[in-house]
This record gives sequence, structure tokens and C-alpha cells, in this order.
Amino acid sequence: MANTTCVDERDDRYVVWLDRPEQRNAINAAMIRELHDVCTRIECAPKPVLLTGRGDHFAGGADITELLERGRDEALAGINRTLFDRIAALPVPTVAAVSGYALGGGAELSYACDIRIVTPTAMFGNPEPGLGILAAAGATYRLPALVGQSVAKQVLLAGRTLDADTALRTGLAMSVVDDAVAEAHTVIDRITRQSPLALRLMKRIVDEPGAHPWVDDIAQAVLFETDDKRERMTAFLERKR
Repeated sequence: MANTTCVDERDDRYVVWLDRPEQRNAINAAMIRELHDVCTRIECAPKPVLLTGRGDHFAGGADITELLERGRDEALAGINRTLFDRIAALPVPTVAAVSGYALGGGAELSYACDIRIVTPTAMFGNPEPGLGILAAAGATYRLPALVGQSVAKQVLLAGRTLDADTALRTGLAMSVVDDAVAEAHTVIDRITRQSPLALRLMKRIVDEPGAHPWVDDIAQAVLFETDDKRERMTAFLERKR
């Protein structure tokens, strides 16, 4: 059976491709398994991640043929949600390069990433209620945090789709460019010049709900004692001179 994903591990990043272009990269059970394997690889050797889709689309949703056969037990197992939560919790920044459709589970996969770079063809939506189900793989809690509750309800309840310009305006997308993959690499270039430990702690703290000043202080105390902090600040002061 052909792989549904492709991983290019580089010295300073992973490039992960959803690789079912003939099916608009629809997310099926095989892709879920492979992406769990990718997560294990990243967790063992953390580096920033660029996630994109092969062909014209990021991911046109979950595989409806498989969803049709799923029942209560599969729903309670949270098959897609468990993966997307794991992607969201990766200890490194993740950047999604989105072209074309990011719908249903594909949209929820993009919401699980830290940053989204999109092309003018990008289209986000969650049409699950039209299929008699709900967007249960993260959209109900991630999308409101990304675009606000009002816009999230327009998408989740009224079937609104967000085009590239709207995604940019609502904060879902960082930028709209003709080549999202190239721009995502540029963003990761900036990320890799920063302190890996500072980024790891920053992401973990930002993702925790509510205010947590003591956690911020403790994380900062850890960073203040690192050689990396001293070397970076010394180099900064020398450049100023």
C-alpha cells in the first residue's frame, strides 16, 4: 500500500507532506497512523515542522467513505482529535502551508498548527453538520481561540467558509502569498535562529489556559541560567558596539 505522507527530515526542520493528491489529501485511517509515527519521530528529535499538502489542496476533509462506517465506539476513541491534539502539543513550532481546500478534518489539522501561511486559493471550512456530524477534532475549541467566537460560530453553525483574505483579516493566517511553502520556510528560517528551549517553554506557556505569572517566572528563571542566553545576549551587545 502506498504511503499517504512523505517526510523530508533536514538538519533544522521537518517537511511533512500529506500525499493523497488524487483524493485532495483526504485524511484516512492510514494517514492518521502515519502521522502518529511522524509525531513520534518529532518528539524523539524535536525540530520545527512545516506541514503541507501535495498538489492543489492542503486537505479536503476526512475520508467520508471511512466515516460512513464509523460508529459510537470510534467516535468515543477520538481518532482524529487524538492525533490533532498530539500535533498541537508538539514541543516545537509548527507551520502549515495551505493551498486550496482545508475543509472538515483538513481544517482542524491546520488549526492544530501554530502558524498558517496561505495562498490566494486557500479555503477553510467545517461542513460537518451537513453530513449529520459535528466538527469534533478540535474545531470547537481551537477555532474560537484563533478567530473569535462569533466568526467561529459562523463557520461551525452557518457553514461559512473563510477565503484567504478573510483568514488573514481574522488572524487565522499569518500571510497570503503565491508560494506558501517557500514563505513557510522563510518563517522557519527565523524560528531556527531563536533559542530552542525558549521557544519550547514559550509555546507550552502560551497554550496553557488562563494567566500563569508564576509559571512565566519559573520558565524565565530556567532560561536566565543557560549558557545559550548568555551567549546570545553577549553577541547582541557586541553587535551594537
